[in-house]
Amino acid sequence: MDAEQLREYGHKMVDFIADYYKTIENFPVLSQVEPGYLRNLLPDSAPNQPDSFQHVLDGEVAQLIPEFIRLHIQAKILPGVTHWQSPNYFAYYPSNSSVAGFVGEMLSAGLNIVGFSWIASPAATELEMIVLDWLAKMLKLPEDFLSAGQGGGVIQGTASEAVLVVLLAARDKVLRRVGKDALEKLVVYASDQTHSSLQKACQIAGIHPENCRLLKATSSTNYALSPEFLSETISQDLTIGLIPFFLCATVGTTSSTAIDPLLSLGKIAKSNGMWFHVDAAYAGSACVCPEFRHYMDGVEEADSFNMNAHKWFLTNFDCSALWVKDRSALVQALSTNPEYLKNKKMADSKPAKAWFLMYSGKLAKLVASQANMVVDYKDWQVPLGRRFRSLKLWMVLRLYGLENLQCYIRNHIKLAKHFENLIAQDPRFEVVTPRIFSLVCFRLLPVRNNESHGAPLTEEKHVNAAWKVLQDKATSLLAESL
Repeated sequence: MDAEQLREYGHKMVDFIADYYKTIENFPVLSQVEPGYLRNLLPDSAPNQPDSFQHVLDGEVAQLIPEFIRLHIQAKILPGVTHWQSPNYFAYYPSNSSVAGFVGEMLSAGLNIVGFSWIASPAATELEMIVLDWLAKMLKLPEDFLSAGQGGGVIQGTASEAVLVVLLAARDKVLRRVGKDALEKLVVYASDQTHSSLQKACQIAGIHPENCRLLKATSSTNYALSPEFLSETISQDLTIGLIPFFLCATVGTTSSTAIDPLLSLGKIAKSNGMWFHVDAAYAGSACVCPEFRHYMDGVEEADSFNMNAHKWFLTNFDCSALWVKDRSALVQALSTNPEYLKNKKMADSKPAKAWFLMYSGKLAKLVASQANMVVDYKDWQVPLGRRFRSLKLWMVLRLYGLENLQCYIRNHIKLAKHFENLIAQDPRFEVVTPRIFSLVCFRLLPVRNNESHGAPLTEEKHVNAAWKVLQDKATSLLAESL
């Protein structure tokens, strides 16, 4: 494929995606297919020749992409798609995309770099450091999380990866102090409202299942973790010779967007020499708005902080921002440095001198990983390779700006308030936990129901339509129970 073919095919695919978004509201949000539907539509093995090969031979390349879209994407793939970006989508948590995020993703795919180290593509590393510093400042994170010091930010695929890497860093840090044989004594703490990714991280890290303490949170604390309960549990564990080493708090839990008291929990963690991680995967985005920033008060006590830009920040999946105060802890836990991954010093070679004279105007040495003067993000994550994900976050921040992002967040919360008011007008329903952000937890009396979210295209009319569906279903269910 030459550049002109790429241009033509790319235009046609963008046209298809634009048309998809224009009509997305017409699709049933939930796919209507049965399990295994696609196997009946596709052949048992890949073709030996490309689809529409005769069109290629005849020079009719303009027909290739439209025919592929019509015969394959529209007829076979779209029926099996659940439309996460539909304005009528209210399931799970949002995974909001945007034009800026999409264009950034397109550019990342086009460049197709594998940016495991600085030398593999300096722009990929340095842009990631810069945009995560920008985002940290928007969130008013402590300066310890900025790249100018000993900490910094890194883009992980998901919050599950983020909690795993900091758990590994915390585990290795404590084992260097107490000895590797103490692994079976290490204890992790969180509330029972914490995302299940913490349990998976514990399994991967070798933490004994019985040492993963998921402490009961109740309505008396609005389902937040009680500092008193935590202190009591830690004291009991210390008494029997166990080693508390990791505490995970949440800003915006999955079930109810509960807010754990970061300041009190952080002080408990510090007094016991524990790593303190804050998971704000969903609600962190809202904290760019000054009126919601107080929900993060106490984050200065944290050793690591995570929020998903791909949830509520208009950045296409996947883009999970993680900040740490001490990047060396990650590097010591996750680094490998075989010969083929080392950054070689090139300062004494003539090409290197010419390069620096041309681009910097002065002779300098090419910084090397071994001198700890550059960041190699391969040492901050589980995989080696990594995509140029910072491009889409950069484009979102540049093309929307903080004020528009704040307006977007506030509008979703306004829609949630509207939905909450609709519930209050119907005595058959009740709101079961305080609404803080855009999640509304409600139930049909006595039948339990759950939650409500929105996509970027969601407007008040879609919220009203969803409420009408719920009311109709409630009427049906209550009639059946008579």
